[in-house]
Amino acid sequence: MNDSNDKPKLDQTFRDSVSTIGDDGKRVWINPLQPKGKLYHYRTWFSYFCLIVLFGLPFIKLNGHPLLMLNVLERKFIVFGIVFWPQDFPLFGLAMLTFVVFIVLFTVIFGRLFCGWACPQTIFMEMVFRKIEYLIEGDSTYQKALNKMPWNAEKIRKKGIKYFIFFMISFLIANTFLSYIIGIDKLYEIVTEPLLEHVGGFISIFVFTGVFFFVFSYLREQACIVVCPYGRLQGVLLDRNSIVVAYDYMRGEKRAKFKKNETRTAGNCVDCNLCVKVCPTGIDIRNGTQLECINCTACIDACDHMMESVHLPKGLIRYSSENQIERSLPFKLTTRIVAYSGVLLVLLIGLFAALLLRSDVETTVLRTSGMLFQEQPGGKISNLYNFKIVNKTFDKKRLTFKLEDFEGAFKFVGDSDLTIDGEALREGEFFLIINKKNIKKRSSKIKIGVYENGKKIETVKTKFLGKSF
Repeated sequence: MNDSNDKPKLDQTFRDSVSTIGDDGKRVWINPLQPKGKLYHYRTWFSYFCLIVLFGLPFIKLNGHPLLMLNVLERKFIVFGIVFWPQDFPLFGLAMLTFVVFIVLFTVIFGRLFCGWACPQTIFMEMVFRKIEYLIEGDSTYQKALNKMPWNAEKIRKKGIKYFIFFMISFLIANTFLSYIIGIDKLYEIVTEPLLEHVGGFISIFVFTGVFFFVFSYLREQACIVVCPYGRLQGVLLDRNSIVVAYDYMRGEKRAKFKKNETRTAGNCVDCNLCVKVCPTGIDIRNGTQLECINCTACIDACDHMMESVHLPKGLIRYSSENQIERSLPFKLTTRIVAYSGVLLVLLIGLFAALLLRSDVETTVLRTSGMLFQEQPGGKISNLYNFKIVNKTFDKKRLTFKLEDFEGAFKFVGDSDLTIDGEALREGEFFLIINKKNIKKRSSKIKIGVYENGKKIETVKTKFLGKSF
């Protein structure tokens, strides 16, 4: 092994271009070899688990309601059976901030592990669409030959079957995606009822189908290289202690072809280029960490297989950090990790506290604008208020108002029954009548308790205008 003070100098000119763009400026299509190996096997089974969860979750209900629904159209979100409304935006913002900090911390420690193992783009592209492509068109060599072949019966048949299956899977993904937005019951109505009754729904399904078909049949790895911002974030977030898929250049350089029965004096890398041939984004991991690398581990499996074949130690490409490779330093907690962990802990505590303190009902009471107090018989005065009650639960609520710090009476304009259906909004007006002698100031702060079955569930603050005596 080379001494750490004599670090091999790797060619960095690759950073002047993107692996999928040729010298002529045209796209270089990637047809990677089909990966094989232990990590690919683990990723396959983990991907199947993720797909089962993804396609099965919309069918799971809790008390008759979706377990997870993200209805951005109606600004209604159901997460693990709890419904969130626009009134919960501060809570939603806190949750998003917590998620972003978690992503930052995760990336600082583990690099793009999520991209290679759990990203939906990677799972569908590598574990669904490419597997179908391998099954129909064959491995990399056969795919390239087929692409160069003139349009004869064989090519039309294989391409036609492949793209038809791609379209049908994209259609399935589009329906699943829409079920997370509008719910599986509404999706069932769109699919089973006459077309003219759900024109917008059918248009949405086919638009989403077209988008997914375009991504997985044409855009492919460009979604990770060009569209996704996460790869560019790693340039800011990663440091020399981050765990990434890395090539051990201290052990691998200087590269040289393997010769049978040789006494090897060169590095362990036999320059077989298998790590490049299996890469779904077409990079050479031996050049170092790159934004195109999605940490899919295909190169690890390929390299380990070659090392076994030539009777050299495995792990030339592995999960590691720059400090582990160059200086043999173990992983350690850095100031960045501690700082991000502290921020994440504070945000998690705040988020859980907000969830625990979140009320099932949100009431707003405001004095009607432009109205002064009104004189009432018996030495009393009244103010007119507008109220709005949002029931955030799925259950019907029967509520009552009670003045907390004054003696007074409520006189509702219209129906005084404060019964609100689940997921409903109730608006109305009422007069609040208070004895003059209890009003000492021109503007008095008052509290109105919101009660359900005799139990106070919320306190609303507002103002009462009157004469100062």
